Amino acid sequence: MIVNLSQTVRRVAKRLPNHPAITSERGTISYGQLETNIGRIAGALRGRLGLARGARVGIAMENCAEYFEVLYGIWRAGLVAVPMNAKLHEKEIAFILGNADCKACFCTPELADRLGALQIFAPGMPGVLSTDSKDYAALLASDCIDDVESGPEDEAWLFYTSGTTGRPKGAVLSFRNLLFMAHCYYADIDNLDERDVKLHAAPLSHASGLYAIPHLAKGAHNIVLSGSFEPDRIFDVLAHHQSVTMFAAPTMLSRLINHQRAGSADTRGLRTLYFGGAPMYVSDLKKALEIFGPKLVQIYGQGESPMTISFVGKHVLAQTDHPRREEILASCGVPRTGVDVKVVDGDGRELPAGEIGEVITRSDCVMGGYWNNPEANAKSLRDGWLWTGDLGFADAEGFLTLKDRSKDMIISGGSNIYPREIEEVLLTHPMVLECAVIGREHPDWGEEVVAFVVPRPDATLTAQGLDALCLENVARYKRPRDYRIVESLPKNSYGKILKTDLRQLLKESGNA
Repeated sequence: MIVNLSQTVRRVAKRLPNHPAITSERGTISYGQLETNIGRIAGALRGRLGLARGARVGIAMENCAEYFEVLYGIWRAGLVAVPMNAKLHEKEIAFILGNADCKACFCTPELADRLGALQIFAPGMPGVLSTDSKDYAALLASDCIDDVESGPEDEAWLFYTSGTTGRPKGAVLSFRNLLFMAHCYYADIDNLDERDVKLHAAPLSHASGLYAIPHLAKGAHNIVLSGSFEPDRIFDVLAHHQSVTMFAAPTMLSRLINHQRAGSADTRGLRTLYFGGAPMYVSDLKKALEIFGPKLVQIYGQGESPMTISFVGKHVLAQTDHPRREEILASCGVPRTGVDVKVVDGDGRELPAGEIGEVITRSDCVMGGYWNNPEANAKSLRDGWLWTGDLGFADAEGFLTLKDRSKDMIISGGSNIYPREIEEVLLTHPMVLECAVIGREHPDWGEEVVAFVVPRPDATLTAQGLDALCLENVARYKRPRDYRIVESLPKNSYGKILKTDLRQLLKESGNA
């Protein structure tokens, strides 16, 4: 069986050579142009640059049209892509490039300058390749090559985890993994064709770029927004295009629904807004459904099983009269098509409905393992199952509800306390914009609860008011013993709150 994802673009180009493939700041290129550029980059990688089959090539690029030319060119050449978030520090990018033993790295200009100064690559290697350079122009003038034959188990994408608790690990994703992910999109979310538009306002190295794969395979028009996330630009696209799909991390979705144009802007062009990557609080989800209508899909996955563990579909989220609506909105849904999900105890025994344990999954989307990390593989991959590190429970209908990462659970006086439960309560306060709950060491109880709370602009919050809210909604032993009112919460480049940084902040302040 021969599989290479770059073939999907070639097929669309044969059928729809003049159809728009990518629109960015540099204009619009057609599928015919995209196909030509992919072939030329592939030819240059194998010929002019002399990279051997299976070599790993980094992509540290801000959102731009060249991203897809490079990604699919790498695949056509029989090489392995290592995409990285351009918002990472250059030393973090350098670690990933070294860990993956990359032979080259494509960068947008500003990153190319910063990485070039680090002298990462050995002499004789292609090194840093800027998209705004004579070298890149020369690549696009190279002779095209046909696809290098690839099998379903061949490595395609080395997905490095966000590294919120230490050095990132590289999940090895095969062509089989990515094709299964794409087919699951068609089965569970939307069937696609050339009338669809994929809006990319989040980093292409992550959830937005991953779901470009099923869209490009069907001839959809991809609109790439560079620079920082700006809600105005999103609303402008929705007003001028139809059948638009986009990804939003919960922090992005919060900015959209709290923007001054929310509720008044024309969003009829939106077809699907899928969200995931971090917990979505029920209060924000309800507001988003009021503003956008029944167009939201919740996705639960990990880099180790990209985008594909469970989901809550549009029609389920839209059921306002469902007797269990609150529980469903707080859940991350049912297993994706062809995906097995279980909640187990420490020995791998499946737990009854309602009991909390670790979530494990298996499917053709689960990674082959971590790159050069047998210790992590032994911990995460057991008997064909991926142990996610997420704690949760399944109800009698199969809906999975996550409580927290196992490392974030607080144990106080022998009782388990799940920060998300308290965060959900705090976010019902009309003056609370964001919050994060962590544990702090306590000499008698083991740990006690601390809440970091960000107020809305011009709002006044008091610890007494927040404590009264918690006492009205959760057991007394769960309520925070300390409320920290802060201007912002530390986040990584994907918008996830860094609770490790908050714990360090407590230590440095002498309140660990």
